[in-house]
Amino acid sequence: MLQELGLVYALLGAALSALLAGCGSAIGVGIAGQAASGVVTEDPSKFAKVLLLQLLPGTQGIYGLLVGFITLSGIGVLGGDPKEVTVKTGLLILAACLPIGVVGLISGRAQGQTSAAAIGIVAKKPDQFGKAMLFPAMVETYAILALLISILAVTAVLPK
Repeated sequence: MLQELGLVYALLGAALSALLAGCGSAIGVGIAGQAASGVVTEDPSKFAKVLLLQLLPGTQGIYGLLVGFITLSGIGVLGGDPKEVTVKTGLLILAACLPIGVVGLISGRAQGQTSAAAIGIVAKKPDQFGKAMLFPAMVETYAILALLISILAVTAVLPK
């Protein structure tokens, strides 16, 4: 029974990494999409530039999904032959998945807000697109750092 509990904790970690980061991306892409829609309504020629800015917050969901896949693969669930996962290891995997989940949730929303502001720049000064991209890209840095921590931690504690 305890071996199954370890697997449940590991699965919970995989689910939370994808769920939380995915929610952050959905919120962020939605925020940026609202701003992008307004700009495109006024000037359809700016579609490509604002679309790129809208897509930026979507990366957190991808990062969470990646950590989820690494976890599921590492515990054997994707292969159809789950490994024995102790409660301790399951809890360690859960903890290792949390950085990208939590940071993805928060940074996805923050990046959406920053992308919306950058879309405002592009609306008024399309020639400043490169500078506008830098603002949401700065938020991305923290999502990448959380991704690295989660990948390093998950791979370190997966059962051999």
